[in-house]
Amino acid sequence: MAGDGQTSAEAITDTIFMVKDISNAYLVTTRDGDLLVNTGFLTNGERNKDLCAPHRTGPLKRIILTQAHADHYGALPEQKEADTQVIAGAGFTETCDYFDRLAPFLGRRSGKLWASMTRRDGPPPKPPVVVPDIEVADVLAFEQGGRRFEVVKTPGGETLCSVFVWMPDERTVFTGNLFGPVWRAMPNLVTVRGDKPRLVRAWLRSVQAVRALDPELVITGHGEPIRGADRIRADLDTMHAAVSYLERETIAGMNAGKTVQDLMREIVLPEDLKIGEFHGKTSWVVRAIWEENGGWFHYADGTTALYGVPRSAVNAELAELSGGAGALAERARAHVEGGRPLEALHLLEVALAAEPAQADALAVKKTALEQLLAKSGGSNLSETMWLKAEIADAQSRLSAIGE
Repeated sequence: MAGDGQTSAEAITDTIFMVKDISNAYLVTTRDGDLLVNTGFLTNGERNKDLCAPHRTGPLKRIILTQAHADHYGALPEQKEADTQVIAGAGFTETCDYFDRLAPFLGRRSGKLWASMTRRDGPPPKPPVVVPDIEVADVLAFEQGGRRFEVVKTPGGETLCSVFVWMPDERTVFTGNLFGPVWRAMPNLVTVRGDKPRLVRAWLRSVQAVRALDPELVITGHGEPIRGADRIRADLDTMHAAVSYLERETIAGMNAGKTVQDLMREIVLPEDLKIGEFHGKTSWVVRAIWEENGGWFHYADGTTALYGVPRSAVNAELAELSGGAGALAERARAHVEGGRPLEALHLLEVALAAEPAQADALAVKKTALEQLLAKSGGSNLSETMWLKAEIADAQSRLSAIGE
């Protein structure tokens, strides 16, 4: 688990300390007690409390939660004190309820993607129920021990309840995962695991809101702080320009009559606007923008998309007409050998729907997935984890045939 083996919190400034975790916790000390921005991952409460202890200067007056993801607030119960005030963004309780209501659905999907990273001795425990004392709808300004703080509700972010925390005298801003888990990177507007969509214009306004502060120090939910007003301003400008470019090009393509798949293939960022693609990807942002503006029904999908009978309902018939799953596997192999793994996977979906244990089809599928993984470079975490999970599944099914 992230941060295991640490013996102390890492100093960011003389009065701000970072406890590294799957999502970091930040202790801010003042003359009138302490303040936490986020608490770290569930099950790590006692650990994070112990790491903060050498730097504590008084009672824990406030805990501010930047978003309703359990890696940011899960360690709260062990750290909250009797008089600690919990502050979050408007919609925090509603967002937690959303995750609770969809827990089986999201759990299955997250389990496939992230099991190897977040599970050690079985599934993670259920997130704690946290009821904030204050849910901020606009701006909450307060002073604590001579230090000024502003909790600002943001229009965009990883959850619809996101806030950032601004310390105007120090020109320091805690953004949580407002810009995703990696700085200067493509936003993840629609996640692979599932979540409520994040709207592109709201995300762009959030970038502008932080840029307008002209911060000298940005402290994010993960990783090291970003220092220097010039660098921060330049990075935010590039992030805003990159996503604005994708929105313009996607809208232009929609108006020109292109399909979402056309645009996912064709739209690329100019070299001077390229940013990291560690969680979000250019093609995924294009699709998110297309569907935010055009909805779920793509005319190119035809009439059947309006009804509840999927194309897979006729896969067995297609396989039979094609000469069986083995014949489709051979045609798919030719696509793989020609460097066309996606075309191969389309055929293999038909083949394996008809004969789930067809060894040749499974072997070609595994090769196609490995080819995709190699082409991806392993830079995007969601893509990488999905492909690895699918490769492992294909290998497991092949092994079962051989037993």
